[in-house]
Amino acid sequence: MNTKIWLSPPHMSGLEEKYIREAFETNWIAPLGPNVDKFERELSRYLDGHDIAALSSGTAAIHLALILLGVGYEDEVIVSDFTFAATVNPILYQGAVPVFVDSELETWNMDPELLELAIIDRIRNHKKPKAIIVVDIYGMPANMEAILEVSAKYDIPLIEDAAEALGSKYNGRHCGTFGEMGILSFNGNKIITTSGGGALVAGNSELTDKARFLASQAKENELHFEHSQVGYNYRMSNVLAGIGRGQLEVIEDRVAAHRNNRQRYLELLSEIPGLTFQSEPDDRYFSNFWLTSLVISRADNHFNSRSVIRALGADNIDSRPLMKPMHLQPVFKNQPAYLNGNSEYLFNHGLCLPSGSNLSDQDIERIAGGVRSARGIK
Repeated sequence: MNTKIWLSPPHMSGLEEKYIREAFETNWIAPLGPNVDKFERELSRYLDGHDIAALSSGTAAIHLALILLGVGYEDEVIVSDFTFAATVNPILYQGAVPVFVDSELETWNMDPELLELAIIDRIRNHKKPKAIIVVDIYGMPANMEAILEVSAKYDIPLIEDAAEALGSKYNGRHCGTFGEMGILSFNGNKIITTSGGGALVAGNSELTDKARFLASQAKENELHFEHSQVGYNYRMSNVLAGIGRGQLEVIEDRVAAHRNNRQRYLELLSEIPGLTFQSEPDDRYFSNFWLTSLVISRADNHFNSRSVIRALGADNIDSRPLMKPMHLQPVFKNQPAYLNGNSEYLFNHGLCLPSGSNLSDQDIERIAGGVRSARGIK
């Protein structure tokens, strides 16, 4: 059997070892330590000075962002329908209610017009949303200009879930730096990784200081253990932050590699009619193309997203459908949703191709060959 090609595997640079070795040699194995402090500062520089709290996961960052915005029991939070469950679960942690808003086809992200209609309807029902969580799916920036305009118009704070979008930009500004707060993920499959980890991004240190406090069990500054509110074990470890420091040194190389992967797929698959790749709508958008994703718009019983996934799987190539919308997930089936059919269309007809920054050109040719073969093209 051919060598396995994974969807988006970790890609170590070798630079990580220096920082991990420092942690071992200085015995900074416990949570926190010099690598955490330096990773926060280095990531802040990369994100043009925005303040950073390094955390155990992107999910933890969303949870803390909701707490910092005062989201509580039975409050409503508008959230992208076309996303991963980790975007939504923290809303339920707070006893709040997710309100799903469907996608526009230009970016596959939250539809700004539908967002406004949802807000108007919730206010009409005497339930003004407490926050909005917008996702930059697969690294593609959302239409931030329009979404921020709606957020400001109704005075509802925005959280940007940029878990997949480190290195992406909108109007020259880094994803993760829009709205009240942003969140990043450094899970093992992301464009850079700390194995497991994430970050809260904010424009001021007041929010990140509070996040660090809550993420460290809300321990007061006393000699003894003193706690005046509920805290969480959400801080990043010093060892994992060392991995992040080495990874961050090659972020631009990783972004370039992911964008090159997509370009090669375009070149190799352009002869197949009905393939539509997720694309930057105009020059305001710069995507890291974390995953190269496409829709088969001329699908039939013999050539569709699932038949392609099966064909690639038979050659030991990992691929998967696009996100199943949250309103179709059994756990969220009774939540309010404002739909236009786009997220269901994307789920039913789309797939993600292997997109790791360590793919060789031969790997991409093999993957593209599998897609062509599924279409009956040699």
